[in-house]
Amino acid sequence: MNPQAAYNMCCKYQGKRVRITDNGGNVHVGRITRVDNRNVWLMPDAGGYGIGFWGFGAGVGFGYGIALGAITGIALASVFFI
Repeated sequence: MNPQAAYNMCCKYQGKRVRITDNGGNVHVGRITRVDNRNVWLMPDAGGYGIGFWGFGAGVGFGYGIALGAITGIALASVFFI
């Protein structure tokens, strides 16, 4: 997936729970909290209790970032995606 297509899809799904696959084969599941021109920020699920992940450094409160250029696939995550 090219970075522009990934950016557009992330903007479309902002605030929603998604499943993102990166070019290393890693799968990330969480809620999109922020999208900028280089990264998408995910708040990972915390056991289903809504506690969230506070991140660190510049990403405090946004979870963790995934580079748009590293994304190979994005799908809306249902309750059954783990």
